Order: sequence, then C-alpha cells, then structure tokens
Amino acid sequence: MIPIRDTIPSQRAPWVMLALVHLNVLVFFWELWQGPAAEAWLYRFGVVPSLWVWERPADMLELPQRLWTLVTSQFFHGGLLHLGSNMLYLWIFGDNVEDRLGHGRFLALYLGCGIVAALTQLFMHPDSSVPMIGASGAIAGVLGAYFLLFPFAKIVTLVPIFLVLQTVEIPAFVFLGFWFVLQWIQGLPALGEAAQTGGVAWWAHVGGFVSGLVLVGWLRRRRVA
Repeated sequence: MIPIRDTIPSQRAPWVMLALVHLNVLVFFWELWQGPAAEAWLYRFGVVPSLWVWERPADMLELPQRLWTLVTSQFFHGGLLHLGSNMLYLWIFGDNVEDRLGHGRFLALYLGCGIVAALTQLFMHPDSSVPMIGASGAIAGVLGAYFLLFPFAKIVTLVPIFLVLQTVEIPAFVFLGFWFVLQWIQGLPALGEAAQTGGVAWWAHVGGFVSGLVLVGWLRRRRVA
C-alpha cells in the first residue's frame, strides 16, 4: 500500500515539516557529493550501537558525541528510495500533526521520537556495528501522533487489486494500525540476528510509533494549558 494523501486540509502552513523535508534532501545531496568518503561520515554521524558499550572509564569521554548522533543520524539516508519513502510519509502526515500541535511542539515531537526510536533499536541490537541512519523513527512518531489525533481521517492509498493499482480511501486508524503491526511482525525475526549486515531498523519504527502515541498526549495538554 502506498499512501498518496489524506483528506484533512491544514489550517496553517506547516513550516517545520517543510523545513525538515528540505533539510533531509539537502543532507542527502551532501552525502552524494562526498563520494567514497560518505561511509566515514555515516559512522561519525550515525548511531553505531556497539560504540555505546563502554569497557573503561575513559570511554565515557565519548558520551557527548554519542548523544549528539541520536539527533544527527535522523538526517542521513542510505539511498534515494530510503529518503523518498520517508519524505512521502512526512509530507502526508506531518502537516496535520504540526497544525494541531503548533510548530515548536511538532519539532519537539519529531526529534524526541527520533531519539527514542534510535535508543529502542540500540537496546534491541546492542552488538551491531552498522551505523543506524534515517528519519524513519522520527516519522514513525509522527504516524503515532496522527493515529491518535485523526483516527477517522481518510488516507487515499494505492492498493494492488487483481494486479492493477487502484486508489482506495482507508481510515487512518486502519492504515496506520496495519503499518504498526507490520513493523512489529517484521521486527520479531530480527531479534535472533546479529544485525551486522544492515537492513531496516524495524524496532526503531516500533519505538518511534509508541513514543509518538505517548508524547502527543502530553504535548497537547501542555499547549492547552
């Protein structure tokens, strides 16, 4: 299923969402410009779980840099498909969440969920030496927030019916509920793997979505107060 758009118009311009899309695209082109040196930058700005295992007190000196990667890793992507799919979901679901929360709280939700998502994946695969990058965890948090804020919105979706793509309107709670269950199911087999060869960080998606469910309620109450 490929989402195309939702049916809820925003009341104000989603400046933060647009800025995040542009920033992610700019960073991706910067990655391409690096050529063969890009891999070294991914290890520098991505979250590498095995580097979070400290064996001596001196390793604690690296903590500020490790904490910083929880944010910087959210703006790097492993390829055009990785970037494109993430930005599509952010474009469709982000504007309405920003409209409801406000610009500052939306940014806090986005970055906060991205951090929780990275920590979730780190906890599930602490021995991995592969840098974890991408906005997927942060966007999963946006999806979790949308799930609570607009459960009955319609998501116009491309669905293969008899081998032909058809547009179907699916309620948001069905579309996003199915998406979350799919991430959970695909993450289960990865629990027994060493995760040294890369791939999709399924548990980051799960952690991001759940943190979005939790944070959006708190941020809404703060805005009302």
